Amino acid sequence: MTTAPDGRSLIGDVVRLDRLQDADIEELYAAIARPEVYAGGFGGGPAALPASAEAMRTAWIPAAAKRFAYVVRLVSDGPLGAAGTVVGTSSLADVDVLNERAHLGFTGYTPAVWGTAVNPATKLLLLTHAFEVCGFGRIKIQTGTKNTRSQAAIAKLGATREGVLRRHLRQADGSFRDTVAFSILADEWPGVRKRLEDRISR
Repeated sequence: MTTAPDGRSLIGDVVRLDRLQDADIEELYAAIARPEVYAGGFGGGPAALPASAEAMRTAWIPAAAKRFAYVVRLVSDGPLGAAGTVVGTSSLADVDVLNERAHLGFTGYTPAVWGTAVNPATKLLLLTHAFEVCGFGRIKIQTGTKNTRSQAAIAKLGATREGVLRRHLRQADGSFRDTVAFSILADEWPGVRKRLEDRISR
């Protein structure tokens, strides 16, 4: 039986994911409101970079209510920061229980954690919840064609590249983004999980 995510906290050895709340915005703004985060198209591209935490709150809180948006925090003290430090955000969205599918996206991290275990650990928690708790059969992951770093990260998961959706999403500057769509199916999940676990252990 397929069910929608329930918003519970997802806790692993590297990160914990808590449902995004208004009180998290100040810390999230400090972590990700940077030109290099938005340069690849995150949040609508460079023109969408909020000028203040209040601007982020105004734009993000209503949008987050329409999806399962999480704030990503470090679990333990270490070289990336203290336990509880907010390092990014990710979401499960476009939830379609009837067709057993959802979209893992709206993901952005502070540059200090790029290339670390944070992203694979976050993906492991979200995909485990999606496939093993909610019972989804398909998870979509997508990014802009210009965001080669994100495309490489998605491919590294073991997701299958399905193609390019042309003139797909309007960006904050009025231009349109071409989107590269990937997916992971339920029967592919055990292999993807093993790859993520191996990356985190390294």
